[in-house]
Amino acid sequence: MMSLRLRLSLTLGAAFALIWALAAAWMLSDLRNQMMFSLDQRLVASARMVAGLLEQLPALPTKGEGTHFSAAQLNVPGGMACQVSSLRGEILARSHSDPDQKLEAEKMGFHDQMIDGAPWRSFTLARGDLRITTADRQIEREALNMSVLLAASVPVGVALLGCLCLLWLGIGQGLAPLNRMRDALMRRSADSLEPLQIQPLPSELQPLLETQNQLFQRIGKTIERERRLTGDAAHELRSPLTAIKTHLQVARMTEGSARDQSLAKAEEGADRLHRTLEQLLLLARVEGSLSFDDGVQCSAEQVAKLAIQDAASGDRQRIKLVLPDRLSEAPVQMPAVLSIAALRNLLDNALRHTPSEGAVELSLETANQRARFVVRDHGPGIAEDDLQHLTQRFWRNGQSTGCGLGLAIVQAIVQRCACSLHFDSRPDGLRVELTMPLQPV
Repeated sequence: MMSLRLRLSLTLGAAFALIWALAAAWMLSDLRNQMMFSLDQRLVASARMVAGLLEQLPALPTKGEGTHFSAAQLNVPGGMACQVSSLRGEILARSHSDPDQKLEAEKMGFHDQMIDGAPWRSFTLARGDLRITTADRQIEREALNMSVLLAASVPVGVALLGCLCLLWLGIGQGLAPLNRMRDALMRRSADSLEPLQIQPLPSELQPLLETQNQLFQRIGKTIERERRLTGDAAHELRSPLTAIKTHLQVARMTEGSARDQSLAKAEEGADRLHRTLEQLLLLARVEGSLSFDDGVQCSAEQVAKLAIQDAASGDRQRIKLVLPDRLSEAPVQMPAVLSIAALRNLLDNALRHTPSEGAVELSLETANQRARFVVRDHGPGIAEDDLQHLTQRFWRNGQSTGCGLGLAIVQAIVQRCACSLHFDSRPDGLRVELTMPLQPV
C-alpha cells in the first residue's frame, strides 16, 4: 500500500511538474522565436552595413565572377556569407568561396534556400542597381538556439527539482502530527483505553483525535457492560444450577412424595435456567450486529395478537386486548420477531406482577405513522426512584420472580429500531407505553 506522504508527493509533484513544464515550454518557445527574430535582424543589419561600405569602395567590376572580399573587408560577422550582384544576376562581389552555388537574389527580403544540400537563411536588399544578399546556415542558427535554450532550461530544471524536494519535506512536516498520533497508538498497551493527549495538533486532525477518544470511551463502556453482564450472568446461572443440584441430591436420598417434590423443584430450576439462557442469547443478538430481517411483515394488530399468543403459558386468557374502531393496516417498520418479542416481554412482566385473579390490559392506537401499545397491569406498582432501574440487566425488586432481562431486552430493541418506551407507575399498577414506527403507505 502506497504511503500517504508518497501519494501526496506524487499527486502534487505531478501537477507541479506539469505546470512548470507548460510554463517552460511557453517560455522556451517564446525565447526561440525571439532568437530567430534577432538572427534575422542580424542579416538585415549586415546587409545594410555592406551597402554603406560599398558606397565607399572603388567601383566594382560589372562582369565575370566578381571580386572576392573577406568577411572582415565587407564588415560581415563570422559564419555569415555575403553576395553583391547586379540586376541581371551577375555576381559582382562576395565574401566566401564556398558554397560554389551562388546565393539566390531574385526575391527581396527573407528567403530559405538549399545550397550544396545544406539549408540557408538569406536576406536580399536592393540598393540602386545592386542587390546585396546576406545569409547564414540554418544548422548554425539551430546550434546557437539549442545552446541558448539549454542554458535557459538548466536553471528551470534545477528549480523544479528543488521545489519537488521542498514539497517532499513540506508534506513530511505537515504529516508529522499524524505520525505522532500513530506512534502514540503504537506505544499503547492492548488493554489501555485512556484518551489520547497529543499537543500541539492542527485543527484538521482535532476531529480525528476526538473521534478516536470517543471510540475508546465507547469501547470502555462496552467492555464494562460485558464484564458486568458476565458477572451478573454467572451469579444468576449459579443460583438455579445450585438449586437443581441440591434438589437432585435430595431426590436421590428420599422416596415417595418427597422425592417427587424434589424432582419437580429441580425441573422448575431447569426451566428457569433455560429461560435465562434464552433471554441472554436474545439480548446478545439484539445488542450485536446480527440481522433479524426475515422478510415477514406484520401489522400492529398482528403484532399484538402474536405477542399475546406467545405470552406466558396458561396466562393468555388474563390479557384483554382493546382495539379502536379504525386501525392502520400498515406493517410495522421493524423486524417482526423483534416487535413481537418486545411486546411479549412487556406482557410477561405485567402478568408476573399482577395477582392471579387480576387482568392485564393491552390497548393499541395508530396515528402519524406510529403504533402505540399501552400495557397496564394491576399490581402494586413501583417506587418512583426505581423506575430508572427497570431496564437494567438482572435488576429486580423484592417481589419479582423473573430473571431481570425482559425489560433490558425491550430497551435494547427500542434503541435498535427507533422506538420509544415510557413507564408510568400509579397506585393501581404500572403503565408501559411502547411506540413503534409504521411503514409509509
